[in-house]
Amino acid sequence: MTTAQHLNDKVVLHNGVAMPWLGLGVFKVEDGSVVVNSVKDAIKNRYRSIDTAAIYDNETGVGQGISEAMTEYGVAREDLFITSKVWNADLGYESTLAAFETSLNKLGLEYLDLYLIHWPVVGKYKDAWRALETLYKQGRVKAIGVSNFHVHHLQDLMKDAELVPMVDQVEYHPLLAQNDLRAFTRENNIQLEAWSPLMQGGLLDHPVLTEIASRHGKSVAQVILRWDLQNGVVTIPKSIKEARIIENGNVFDFELSADEIAQIDALNEDKRVGPDPDNFDF
Repeated sequence: MTTAQHLNDKVVLHNGVAMPWLGLGVFKVEDGSVVVNSVKDAIKNRYRSIDTAAIYDNETGVGQGISEAMTEYGVAREDLFITSKVWNADLGYESTLAAFETSLNKLGLEYLDLYLIHWPVVGKYKDAWRALETLYKQGRVKAIGVSNFHVHHLQDLMKDAELVPMVDQVEYHPLLAQNDLRAFTRENNIQLEAWSPLMQGGLLDHPVLTEIASRHGKSVAQVILRWDLQNGVVTIPKSIKEARIIENGNVFDFELSADEIAQIDALNEDKRVGPDPDNFDF
């Protein structure tokens, strides 16, 4: 459980790198002015973590937003935490190294704070992981991890890995509580991170969540994000509207009770909005 009290509070990963508890996700945000402005709005409103990926096809706009925000708002690069991910087609040792350079160039950065393997493509992720270990040792990336890895993928990777992943970013929301994975990552000091924490808007009128939200004078989205944080899960809600970005970041002035956490935990149905990492074809 996190005791995060402020938007700029951080969790320390097992290698000593500090990662913000809350950031901006840009999945499906169009490259160009839309993503540039959402990144700038986030940084203007004290967000310091931005999460993108090669497959989102918006790294160029994300990089432009970062660059303009740093200039306009006086934010230093070392105060930001920038994540990207290597796509499935590039998994492999040399191809992952090349994909990293491409992402870095598009973002206009000299290093990344976190680089992730996007999906556990069988037979490919171990070579990609070796490349991430190389980049980490070279200081090109401050932390390395995976995304969409089940427990058995992590176990398989860790059999041969020199480094235990620092982060596993997965679909996580009240209908997909990932209990086994949460327990495993906790035991192995891997930080769990939530993508699609709001279930792509599918939970915003849920009666249990609505009732808890009204009790606190908060939105359902804020209650869900608070639940993430109190469960010790880093979260990266996506929005392109500045008012929503501000609202999503305003989750540090209230606390869910143990009973409320239990109520939300009980909503779990192991229900996904994204693909199952054991059964995807891309």
